[in-house]
Amino acid sequence: MLSCPSCESKHTVKNGRIHNGKQNYRCRDCGRQFVQDPQNKLIDQATKDLIDKLILERLSLAGIARVTGVSELWLQRYVNAKYVTVPRRVSVSAKKKGRLTIQCDELWSFVSHRGNKQWVWLAIDAKTREIVGVHIGNRSEAGAKALWQSLPPVYRQCAICYTDFWAAYAAVFPSKRHRAVGKESGLTNRIERFNCTLRQRISRLVRKTLSFSKKVDNHIGTIWYFIHHYNASLPV
Repeated sequence: MLSCPSCESKHTVKNGRIHNGKQNYRCRDCGRQFVQDPQNKLIDQATKDLIDKLILERLSLAGIARVTGVSELWLQRYVNAKYVTVPRRVSVSAKKKGRLTIQCDELWSFVSHRGNKQWVWLAIDAKTREIVGVHIGNRSEAGAKALWQSLPPVYRQCAICYTDFWAAYAAVFPSKRHRAVGKESGLTNRIERFNCTLRQRISRLVRKTLSFSKKVDNHIGTIWYFIHHYNASLPV
């Protein structure tokens, strides 16, 4: 009979297998889970680089763990650490003052359960297709204000802003440069298309999904990570 490495109790039972098929055990006295003769597996840089690419696709963390052969626990810690370091400001090419046009929209999402709604506010440059403004929060006037504040200064000074008829936009955006339009106008088609891209590439944003976020920080980090990748991938 195996002894528990924590309390040395002999009262242990088999408890399934870990990701590599090795027998897992659980101590009935203290609850510790362990394997016999554990061996720490070092994750090489090539595997980490592959994971960095896979989290940009619509794959669950469990799916990525299966593809790469790492444990789900290690993978969760890895992405948690990565998302903490992702900048929460957009990085866009320099713009001269002049006529600029942006399109804005909100995308519904949730964390942990559908009652905990998290709205993704976005602004896209209609010409360059860069995402130039991002905020994740509620759908109130405060959310619209946070989106406006996230825009680089040149856009706040010069841009014509096309949005839908959500009242929060009119309450925050300068009236002389705000244009509320319907979908039939085609003047918000770029941002609506980007919303589709987000849902296609980020599994947490699929309307009916089991890959939803359980922590707000990870939810926000995932979205920002993809947006930085998207902007960097656009032609100069």
